[in-house]
Amino acid sequence: MSYDRFVDERLLTSRDALNHMQIKMKLLEIDENARDFSQRFGRRVLVKKVLLTIKYTQTEEVEEKELDIEEIEKRMKKERLFSSTNRWLSPSDIKNGYVVASRHFDMLADAVALDIIKI
Repeated sequence: MSYDRFVDERLLTSRDALNHMQIKMKLLEIDENARDFSQRFGRRVLVKKVLLTIKYTQTEEVEEKELDIEEIEKRMKKERLFSSTNRWLSPSDIKNGYVVASRHFDMLADAVALDIIKI
């Protein structure tokens, strides 16, 4: 791998406050036809599905979960009348097919609220 394509693993891994778990999020599907009419944020892509990898640091157990972010957002709007998920990502927030750690909890807010993911 060339140096310009190298991405530090710490940039892609987020942790909970007590460092009991580490999370990585890989993009599985984006909506190629979606248009972002808000030019305020620049060019962005719409995320549909992600693969969430959760590693529990105390037991070294690894859990993988495929999340359909689009379906979670629809369910959240139906059950709770609102949605906090922002599925739009800037291309600079995507590194080697993974979402950078600073965007994880923004994208997972609805899944946490619906108890799909326990953090």
